[in-house]
Amino acid sequence: MRAATVHCMKFAVIQFPGSNCDQDCVAAINGLDGLRAEYVWHKETSLDDFDAIVLPGGFAYGDYLRCGAIARFSPIMKAVIDDARAGKLVLGTCNGFQVFCEAGLLPGALVRNRSLRFVCDMVVTRVEVDDSPFTHGCPKGTLLRLPIAHGEGCFFADAATLHELNVNDQVILRYADTQGRAVPEANPNGSIENIAGICNRERNVFGLMPHPDRASDARLGSMDGAKIFRSMVQTISASRATGRGVGILSIPQKDRLAADATATVA
Repeated sequence: MRAATVHCMKFAVIQFPGSNCDQDCVAAINGLDGLRAEYVWHKETSLDDFDAIVLPGGFAYGDYLRCGAIARFSPIMKAVIDDARAGKLVLGTCNGFQVFCEAGLLPGALVRNRSLRFVCDMVVTRVEVDDSPFTHGCPKGTLLRLPIAHGEGCFFADAATLHELNVNDQVILRYADTQGRAVPEANPNGSIENIAGICNRERNVFGLMPHPDRASDARLGSMDGAKIFRSMVQTISASRATGRGVGILSIPQKDRLAADATATVA
């Protein structure tokens, strides 16, 4: 009797010339059951064979101008943007978050840390949205211990953008203390409103300064980062089971119900 074929989800990890967390991402993803990560060089032009996309941390290239400002013009970024707009899950950690903001996939900007110093530390982040594709299984208020390593991680957005992020539940993670309070003392870089990670309106693009890839092995002091990757797997599996796109599953419930009602009337 032949064993059943198990479909392995494929995650693309984009490699830029200065990426230095790409191996961390591949190791973290390949360490989870049912997942396989592969490197994709930034000169490639298609990501059709992948179920999800990850832009890792590091120094893409041209960051001396502004972090991510040159990387956004890499050939692979057209495929990243097209796939994101089509609803594919896209995760950007640290430098990946910076590239997302430069490419217009996420609002706001990442600027120099308030201290003007590079910060490398383990921080606590608080889950603000529990029904996003990246936080399934993490009730609101869950604390995740994740490492950071950046010099330009201070998130900034104007008042109008900040209002939209909050009203639309796009702030996924905030820096917090061990009691879960988003206080100034828990903010490692001066980010406005202690913001550590945000998503787009459709919720399929998520950028965060902390490194979940470096918190996916108990030997590294935390397994909390693996929860983000597992949540992505659950989201993709659910979209396959229902035959609906990830983008439909990832929008806020109130908006999803309204969309369902509109579809029913139509």
